Amino acid sequence: MALITLKDVRKDYTLGETTIPALNGINLGIDRGELVVIFGPSGSGKTTLLNIIGGLDIPTSGKVTVGEIPVSTLSAKWLTTYRKKKVGVVFQFFNLISRLTALENVEYALELIGVKTGSNGDVSFDSKMIRRKAIDYLARVGLRDRIDHFPAQLSGGEQQRVAIARALAKEPEILLADEPTGNLDFKIGRQVLEIMEAMTGKEQNRTVFIVTHNEAICPLGDRVIRLSDGIIAEDYTQTFTPASELYW
Repeated sequence: MALITLKDVRKDYTLGETTIPALNGINLGIDRGELVVIFGPSGSGKTTLLNIIGGLDIPTSGKVTVGEIPVSTLSAKWLTTYRKKKVGVVFQFFNLISRLTALENVEYALELIGVKTGSNGDVSFDSKMIRRKAIDYLARVGLRDRIDHFPAQLSGGEQQRVAIARALAKEPEILLADEPTGNLDFKIGRQVLEIMEAMTGKEQNRTVFIVTHNEAICPLGDRVIRLSDGIIAEDYTQTFTPASELYW
């Protein structure tokens, strides 16, 4: 059974008297642990689709279900809870809090939801546990010696790694990455993808979506969904190519 189901999902935006369709009847079933690359040009609906899956936006019509959660009909309050507990997001422009250090940025995300203490769903808001977990995830992305640096003191690639640590420290079921390499050069961008590949996907039982306009990144996914003018033009599975072998 699919973890994420979209049925006849439409999203329209209104500008004055003009209605602009961003998604036009999307039907999808995504299994737990899939690494999905959503590919297409600007304006094809990629980010809109990502935002609807993540509860950052709601469809104009249609149904979105994640597990047993009816995401498309949740109230604003419950959408916030869904995003906090189920979803991690990595943005193109990092979205770090400039007045907080790398460590404090990750800690802040954990302070909102607590640290899981077992498989029964219990969480702790103990500050020492939060700090240990934040340091652990920054170490996993290779930033153990940069935890006390502010975003302005970090390179673009380092800032994106902080953003990845912040998203994954929540241990989300779903990770959404919107153009995670779009603001980085090739070498640093590939390093970021290598980190995401190592920390996400089937081995972690985490479902991952990477939005990109760069076709060269498509081989990283074990599933590729190509959007065009708000519809699915292609949807196929493949044997993924490791990030270390990608070139663009």
